[in-house]
Amino acid sequence: MKRKAFMIDTSLCIACRSCQVACKQWNKLPAEATVNSGSYENPPQLTAYLHNKIEFIETEENGEFKWLFLNKRCLHCSEAGCMKVCPSVGALYRTEDGLVAFNKDKCIGCNYCVNGCPFDVPRYDAQNKIAKCHGCFDRVENGLQPACVKACPTGTLTFGDRDQLIAKAKSGGKQIYGETALSGLGAMYLLDNKPQDYALADNPTIPTSIFLWKDVIKPLGILGFWGAIGVAMLHYVTVGPKQLEENGEEKGGGNHG
Repeated sequence: MKRKAFMIDTSLCIACRSCQVACKQWNKLPAEATVNSGSYENPPQLTAYLHNKIEFIETEENGEFKWLFLNKRCLHCSEAGCMKVCPSVGALYRTEDGLVAFNKDKCIGCNYCVNGCPFDVPRYDAQNKIAKCHGCFDRVENGLQPACVKACPTGTLTFGDRDQLIAKAKSGGKQIYGETALSGLGAMYLLDNKPQDYALADNPTIPTSIFLWKDVIKPLGILGFWGAIGVAMLHYVTVGPKQLEENGEEKGGGNHG
């Protein structure tokens, strides 16, 4: 698989939010009512109807106020926690270009992907079905750029061959976030500041608690349930069902005092 990816140069972002609008238009996502909370950032977080957004991060540099802008979206991890924990085959899948897409028809609404994502990306819609950035795989498969990339006026967002994007970024001497994280992200950032300044983990990992529940605790619970059914059936076969005599007393199935 020749993997494709996004490269997001945070230093070029002017927070115009064309990417947000283009994504909504292409994917026919409805508008949502929001409330002014005293910030330019709007909406305040990703939703089932907003697959990418610009985060406004306030910082101080040399005693002066400074904005940092970050395009928040699914990062299409190579080692994708959402895919690892999803119990419904085909609900989350990888496209030929390495993007993590989804099939709502196969989503069972378990919310495992929400807990399995180290970047807090997946959301659920009104029908309790998964929703997130899918990289406009329908456009990509037809030789087009993702809608957000097409609409970006400053070149903040680029999309193409992942190896080529990394090579070009390294030639410019910028810090790449996501080159090796989780075996390589499908959406990488070029950062001027430390990852922590953007609320990005230095070493993102898939939460182990979700695997403990999915792979250990839940199977044991199911095993216990079927074990109880098995014991009941064995008792029925070997001892027989309890019956009531005419006087109302039980007989069969054991001794009575």
